[in-house]
Amino acid sequence: MVRTPLTPEEHERGERLGRLLREARGDRSMTRVAADAGISAETLRKIETGRAPTPAFFTVAALAGALGLSLDELAARCAQAGVDLAAA
Repeated sequence: MVRTPLTPEEHERGERLGRLLREARGDRSMTRVAADAGISAETLRKIETGRAPTPAFFTVAALAGALGLSLDELAARCAQAGVDLAAA
């Protein structure tokens, strides 16, 4: 099965998600947050840097839980960030 290339908008959305997760992580170590979410630190690094712009739903849900964010809050913040970027 061949995966279709991501659009620029999908890449941008992944970068926004990464920034939001990195900001929510604050001064907590990447290793600690990744362990709390049950993922590898390398996976978290890829998500935070936008190199994994389409992480699995359950990965995002686990990260949101580890960071104390609700999925609704995370989705709203991603959407708001997109609106802010479009207005700039």
